Amino acid sequence: MPDTTAHVKKPGWFTVHVKKPGWFTVHVMNRSVAWLTRRGISVWGSRVLAVRGRKSGEWRTTPVNVLTHDGDRYLVAPRGHVQWTRNMRAVGGGELHLGKHVEPFTATEVADDAKADVLRAYLKRWKAEVGVFFAGVGPDSTDEELRAVAHKHPVFRITAAPNA
Repeated sequence: MPDTTAHVKKPGWFTVHVKKPGWFTVHVMNRSVAWLTRRGISVWGSRVLAVRGRKSGEWRTTPVNVLTHDGDRYLVAPRGHVQWTRNMRAVGGGELHLGKHVEPFTATEVADDAKADVLRAYLKRWKAEVGVFFAGVGPDSTDEELRAVAHKHPVFRITAAPNA
């Protein structure tokens, strides 16, 4: 299998970690999970994330896993700084869809130093699905090991939007 890790460097930006999905993930897995989730069937906590594009303003969707940890909810980007994370930073929130239920939310990005417990909980729940993107780091790793990869995996704390 070819390495699909990209390190994108833009003028004035730091190098960004992205693990691009393969054809099977894009055309079979993501579409299947999104199809089930749109019909109200959650696959291990799945939701369809809708977030407005930072340039186009158009709604963009992708299946995600919502983590509940210590009473808060989080979105973790196991593949790195992908398009939905960039859009989330720009617009500060979005919607989670499960069937006909739509939940608007606001999002706050978690600082790298504060991600260890969230990443551990995320990996404990979904390591079989996403562990390959964490370069050997898992739920039993030390805080130092988790912090060492934290910059590669954006994490957003989400809260229900006011008046939702």
